[in-house]
Amino acid sequence: MAVRHERHRALGPCMESDAGRGPVVGFKHSVQMNYQGANTMNSEYVIKDTSQIFSPALLVYRDIVVRNLRKMIAIAGDVRRLRPHCKTHKMPAVTKIELTMGIVKHKCATFAEAEMLAECGVKDIFLAYNLVGPNIVRAVTFLKRFPDVRLGVTADDSMMIAKLSDAMRAAGTTIVVLLDLDPGLHRTGVLPGAAAAELYQQIVESKGLTPGGFHLYDGHNHQTDLAERTVAVRAGWDAAAALRDEFVCRGWSVPAIVCGGTGSFPVFATLNDSAIELAPGTCVFHDAGYGTAFPDMDFEPAVAMLTRVISCPTNDRLTCDLGNKSVASDPPKGQRVAFPDLPDAVQVLHNEEHLVLQTPLAGQYKPGDELYAIPRHICPTSALHKQAYVIESGKVVDMWDVIARDRFLTI
Repeated sequence: MAVRHERHRALGPCMESDAGRGPVVGFKHSVQMNYQGANTMNSEYVIKDTSQIFSPALLVYRDIVVRNLRKMIAIAGDVRRLRPHCKTHKMPAVTKIELTMGIVKHKCATFAEAEMLAECGVKDIFLAYNLVGPNIVRAVTFLKRFPDVRLGVTADDSMMIAKLSDAMRAAGTTIVVLLDLDPGLHRTGVLPGAAAAELYQQIVESKGLTPGGFHLYDGHNHQTDLAERTVAVRAGWDAAAALRDEFVCRGWSVPAIVCGGTGSFPVFATLNDSAIELAPGTCVFHDAGYGTAFPDMDFEPAVAMLTRVISCPTNDRLTCDLGNKSVASDPPKGQRVAFPDLPDAVQVLHNEEHLVLQTPLAGQYKPGDELYAIPRHICPTSALHKQAYVIESGKVVDMWDVIARDRFLTI
C-alpha cells in the first residue's frame, strides 16, 4: 500500500481502515489467494504510525507467530513430537515463546544458533550438521559451556565419526550422533543399506558417542499436490523405517528419527511412530514461497517488509529501498518478494540497495510512499537484519534481536 505523508492510499486489494486510522495490509492468507488480498480488513496488519520505522524493515506480527505455533502443535498432534528448526527466526524472543508453549526440543544448523538456543534455556538441541575441522573442537567447547544440554549432531563419514570420537574421549565427554540418511536430496547423507549399517555400527561402538538415531531431511520434496508429496515422502520414510527395524534387530538403539522440513511436515505428522520427531521451520513465520508451493499448509504470513519509494525514474517505474541486502537473493531475480498491493508489478532490477518495479500504477506513487512486501524465502531474509520491529495492535511494541544470524557468538 502507498503511504504519502499523512494521507494513506490503499491500492488494489488493500483497503483503508475506518476512521482514518492508517493503512491496512490486507494479506492475511494472501499467499493462498495469489496475493489478491483478504476480502475483509485484517486489523492485525495495521501500523498506525510508521514514522519511526527505518526502511527497509523486517516486521514481525507477534500474535500471528503464536497462532502459527499453535497450528504447528495441532498438526503434530502432540507438542512432544516437535523439534522445530530455529534457522527461520534466529531470535531468542521466538525461542522463548516456543518454550512457554511446551516446545522443548529444537533443531539448528550452526553453532551460533545452538548457542542462542542454549542461552534461552533449551536443554535438547540437535545441530543438524556434519562437523569437520574446528567445528569438532567447538562441539567440545559447547558441551563444557553447557554441560546440562543434550547436544546431537549428524554424521555420514567414517573418518569424521572417528575424529569426533577422539575429541570426545580426550575431553571426557559424550555427544549424541545421528546418522544422516539421504532420502533423495543428494546434499548430504548416506543411502539406506550396507554402508549405512557400517557407519551406524561405528557410532554405536565408538567411545564418546551416543547413537541418536537418524536424520531424514527430504528438502527436495516440493510437490505442490499433497497426494504426490505424500507418496514421495512416504517412500523415503519406508526405507528409513525398514533400516531402523533392521538396526533394532541387531541390538542397536535407534531412539529418534528427525524427519523432514516444512513441506513434508504434515505428511510425517500423519505417521504413527514413536521415533518420529517433526522438524518444520518456515511455518513459524511463513513466506511467499512456501505459501505458493504448499497451499495445503494454512499458515499466515507473520513477517512483512516495509519499504519506501525513493525514486520514480520513468512514468511506469518506481524504485524502492528493498535491495538484495535486505531480502533473500536465493530465489531468482524478479521472484524474491511479493507485493500485495502491486501483484502484477514486474521486478525489473534488483541491486544491493534498490528494487525497481515496472507497473502502470507507478504514477500514483511519489518518493516517501510506502509498500509492504512478503519475502519469498524468509529464513535467509531474517539473517540480513540485526533487529525486527514487533507489531501488536497496530503499534511497534518491541525490537527483537536476530542474534543467531552471525556465524559465531562466543563459541
